[in-house]
Amino acid sequence: MSVLPQHKLDALLDRHAMVERELATQLPPDTFIKLSREFSELEPVIAAVKAYRAIDTEIADLAAMAADPATDPEMRRMAEAEKPALDQRRETLEQEIRLALLPKDAMDERDVILEIRAGTGGDEASLFAGDLFRMYERYAARQGWKTEIVSANEGTKGGYKEIVAEIHGRGAFAKLKFESGVHRVQRVPDTEASGRIHTSAATVAVLPEAEEVDVAIDDKDLRIDTMRASGAGGQHVNKTESAIRITHVPSGIVVYVQENKSQHKNRSKAMTMLRAKLYDAERGKLDAARAADRKGQIGSGDRSERIRTYNFPQGRVTDHRINLTLHKLPQVIEGEALDELINALVTDHQAALLAEAS
Repeated sequence: MSVLPQHKLDALLDRHAMVERELATQLPPDTFIKLSREFSELEPVIAAVKAYRAIDTEIADLAAMAADPATDPEMRRMAEAEKPALDQRRETLEQEIRLALLPKDAMDERDVILEIRAGTGGDEASLFAGDLFRMYERYAARQGWKTEIVSANEGTKGGYKEIVAEIHGRGAFAKLKFESGVHRVQRVPDTEASGRIHTSAATVAVLPEAEEVDVAIDDKDLRIDTMRASGAGGQHVNKTESAIRITHVPSGIVVYVQENKSQHKNRSKAMTMLRAKLYDAERGKLDAARAADRKGQIGSGDRSERIRTYNFPQGRVTDHRINLTLHKLPQVIEGEALDELINALVTDHQAALLAEAS
């Protein structure tokens, strides 16, 4: 007997048919893009639902054939032999559909603001922050996403004391949201003559880009300062006041952007960052309230929580939230095997949601 909510499957099929009809009509460009995206998202689950119902019918037909006294014994044996494979396929499709019916994070498809800050460990922490940024940059390129640096404060011996970047790409937040937290590295720094292993850390924050409709910002709550950009940048840095610092007075949140020569572009990016930070703060309050009711394995996403250790001497990466260790640190740092960690975290999160739903 199926445990899937058939009324929800009917609703999905009806919605898919309606969107298909709408796309066949004359639509404004924005509406067409929105419906096309929804249609492509519905296609895989609709295919699974149709296959699931076809197998359900086939299994019922085989059961009726086997139960009919008039059925030839050879046909009955063939029916019974086919049933296990059909049961297995139905179970697989059921799981696919259950996952598709889970509540979606409204921000999953959004672009991302990635912030990486060196933590304890001095110069080595800055170098590690640089390694993490390059790991995410390479990973983003593999996904077909675009990475754009918003602001950067370089370390004295390389890497970054702090770097903020935008990652543009469909589904970026869905993939990267579990990366928020403290990342720890264990390795022998190049500057260490005695060969001792040092432990350093960097903090990663992944924020979904919020739109104006998501966050209301009153202009009177903002203090906007213009200044000359600091750090490397050549003659331009010394001659123009293009850097922008915006302070949201009620919350105390400050954002700073200096990467563009255009003050207008820097202001636009600063407002994007501010909206994301305000949205993230509100989202954090809701997550904390939910976490009080339920403690998940993936944790709260709190940036004070140590989530992963990169052990260079042993060539391994361990994600502490799901107790997963991969002995392929070079491939992870290159962005090649990061997907293995991310997919495991997503799967674990989905399992928790399924358990909660049942």
